[in-house]
Amino acid sequence: MNDFRSQANALRDSMIARRRDFHQHPELSFQEVRTAGIVAQTLSELGLEVRTGVGKTGVIGLLEGDHEGPTVLVRCDMDALPVQEENDVEYRSQTPQVMHACGHDGHTAVALAVAEMLSQHRDKLAGSVKFVFQPAEEIGKGAMAMIDDGALIDPVPQVSLGLHLWNELPVGKVAVVPGPLLAGVGIFDLIVKGKGGHAAMPQYTIDPVLTLAHILTTLQSVVSRNVPPIETAVISATKIRAGDAYNVIPERVECSGTIRTFRNEIFDLVVERFHKIVDGVAASMGCEAQLVIQSMTPPVINDVAIAQRMKAVFEEAAPDFTYTDNFRSMVGEDMSCFLDRIPGLFLMVGSANHERGLDYAHHHPRFDFDEDSMVIGAALLATAAAEYVLPE
Repeated sequence: MNDFRSQANALRDSMIARRRDFHQHPELSFQEVRTAGIVAQTLSELGLEVRTGVGKTGVIGLLEGDHEGPTVLVRCDMDALPVQEENDVEYRSQTPQVMHACGHDGHTAVALAVAEMLSQHRDKLAGSVKFVFQPAEEIGKGAMAMIDDGALIDPVPQVSLGLHLWNELPVGKVAVVPGPLLAGVGIFDLIVKGKGGHAAMPQYTIDPVLTLAHILTTLQSVVSRNVPPIETAVISATKIRAGDAYNVIPERVECSGTIRTFRNEIFDLVVERFHKIVDGVAASMGCEAQLVIQSMTPPVINDVAIAQRMKAVFEEAAPDFTYTDNFRSMVGEDMSCFLDRIPGLFLMVGSANHERGLDYAHHHPRFDFDEDSMVIGAALLATAAAEYVLPE
């Protein structure tokens, strides 16, 4: 078995330098021009066949071995978030109101390190590794943009691999989960229309605010009474807009939010009940309602056989790490769009270090992670890819 642990350790300093450079220069979804340029140049220097502008700002690097074999897709995301960084570190964001608050800077550095490691074995590779550097994960549109632009053809991958550095897990712990891992994401926009008027004379109005309150309260019964107890769903209202004065009942109220499920069948059930509750409650209160629900990304579902195989491989290659198959999160990830089409594995690599205060949640303005997690991630991702294209 190839010692990617040692190779990843040898690249530790370069990974950290790259990650910190990306961190200082974050770019929002579909604006990753500088990042993509560095990625493309690095892959070219490694001798990979490079394609740029895939899905607007995505980059694909193809590492072709000297022998015939399968194609493995290795995917990472590159975009940052509209967050003002509050960390006081030398590599803090230099772009106001934009920050790598989710670890994608680390993902990009890890994938480049994996490309460097595997390119050193080109003469032994039996197959190809297709590195997919994806834009716009944070808005759930980058994966499909790349797929629509041909990311999964010429050549067609047989296995898809990826990872997320994850601050819910301590550094040194890795989640290798067969089956559902991360939730599918839906969004809803709801408008409730009533009859406005003076707040002191509600009898002459039809109050859309009160109607919305009843709708939101009743919606929680979907999770508690319609979704089977052994399943999981989340309905969260996150934006409400109504009125401009303390003494005026408005004509309308607008509400938006998200729906999360691990199975498409449960998502369909939630959507069906959502519509019935909105229509029924609004009608009973004398209001009109307009509801639009969109599915953004499907759930991240790992292939069971691949996950079990890789867990055994990892335990042999790196037995000092802690592996778990008991982890799920209701966050979404558009890696699901690749896994829906190409069976594979998405790893959650622990990145938190509580003693150093590197344990803020993802999307927090003080988010940061233990950079040793990148070495772990690079070693495991290279090991996983090599399992398919690098015979011993």
